[in-house]
Amino acid sequence: MNRRQFLCASLPLLAQSRAAAAARLPNIVYMYADDLGYGDVSCYGATRVQTPNLDRAAAAGVRFTHAHSSSATCTPSRYSLLTGEYAWRHQGTGVLPGDASLIVQPGRYTLPAMLKEAGYRTGVVGKWHLGLGARNLDWNGEIAPGPLDVGFDYSFIFPATGDRVPCVFVENRRVVNLDPNDPIRVDYDHPFPGEPTGAANPELLKLQPSHGHDNSIVNGISRIGYMTGGKAARWVDEDMADTITGKAVSFLEQNRARPFFLYFATHDIHVPRVPHARFVGKTGMGPRGDAIAELDWSIGRILDTLDRLKLTRGTLFVFSSDNGPVVDDGYRDQAVEKLGDHKPAGPLRGGKYSAYDGGTRVPFVVRWPGGVKPGVSAAPLSQVDLLASFAALAGRKLPEDAAPDSFNLLPALLGKSSQGRPHIVEHATALSLIVDDWKVIQAHNGPKRNQTGNEIGNDPQPQLFNLANDLAEQNNVAAQYPAKVKEMLAMLAQIQQDGRSRPR
Repeated sequence: MNRRQFLCASLPLLAQSRAAAAARLPNIVYMYADDLGYGDVSCYGATRVQTPNLDRAAAAGVRFTHAHSSSATCTPSRYSLLTGEYAWRHQGTGVLPGDASLIVQPGRYTLPAMLKEAGYRTGVVGKWHLGLGARNLDWNGEIAPGPLDVGFDYSFIFPATGDRVPCVFVENRRVVNLDPNDPIRVDYDHPFPGEPTGAANPELLKLQPSHGHDNSIVNGISRIGYMTGGKAARWVDEDMADTITGKAVSFLEQNRARPFFLYFATHDIHVPRVPHARFVGKTGMGPRGDAIAELDWSIGRILDTLDRLKLTRGTLFVFSSDNGPVVDDGYRDQAVEKLGDHKPAGPLRGGKYSAYDGGTRVPFVVRWPGGVKPGVSAAPLSQVDLLASFAALAGRKLPEDAAPDSFNLLPALLGKSSQGRPHIVEHATALSLIVDDWKVIQAHNGPKRNQTGNEIGNDPQPQLFNLANDLAEQNNVAAQYPAKVKEMLAMLAQIQQDGRSRPR
């Protein structure tokens, strides 16, 4: 047998070997809520709203009390999650408009690309908000680059947020249900002549804006940005959870025979909060509380599907949120009036947009029967760590230049170690650093609160808190410990300057 014949004969055996190795890997489902706070779910202390499905996942797994998104807003958190790199290292990774170009460079080493190399079938369903295409994207043709160019085998997404145009779903590279005779056009600067807007036509609205959100009207709700055309393709807000949860379930069903990675990013509980009629009035907290109930229903659908397909024991299920909570984020939906004694951030200060811990300390639950040691963990971790941790789970070695801020925290993630990352960097208008019990916030000029009413954490002087005895960050002790402030700010500056924080 010559060398070529030997290699040809070996290829099927190599493929079988890889398939056998992949078959031993656990499936991974990462479910990512939107704007859900640390205190918004019952397994973290909420009483006015119940989340029984998340609670049962937490009871069978690990509930983390010191887990963070990498940013207090959505786009940068998602960027860091997929790339293993802090978004603040790059300009252009802030909250994106709906017509932004893709900000994850095609071909770079990402979480889905790594898992795909390891033998996983990879899929993304739900909110994307990382940009699509290149400049001047034509929504009526092939939409590229996008999720399929950064490691996903399948995608069913909405491009940005529920309150931004275009209000359509994109499956792989095409807008779903698009009529070629009714082409879509999108503009974030100028309205289209003859198209009603929330600002000019409030009588057409079923949900009034509180600030901003008064451009194009879709489904009786005015949005950020302008669009025309694509009427057959536009979503119905009340059906969004059903639509994307159904697509997530279909992905699980279609890929049950091989290892899969599903990144399921929900719309709930982001604005506009317009849950399906079967959830309206379920909580007594108005649409925001009812959207939490709808979110928990989506969690239940995923958990029940894993049970039905007999995949529960072989699946690592992770649930978290992209940032902290916000009550009034642009619509008059009774969220403020019906909040009562509910505390969306629980014991934490701040929320979405904030440098205080309410901005990034989020619910984080991991369940894997037989693979995770159940309990409650205070191990500090960040969502930026999932790339390195899942690489360890899949037996993959990270390239030297990949995932520069991602730490392998697999033992902590599985509840088998209390040792988390050595420091946490939080990102809002200012950067913060947590080391052990200490937290420092960089000095930053700017308003104390934004139009949502949330505290931003801006202060012209650095702030220092001891989280061990002041979790609510009420007592700024920077004047009492100037040496600690100097030490921690120097460490944070070094992390910024180095361009990476993962050990070489």
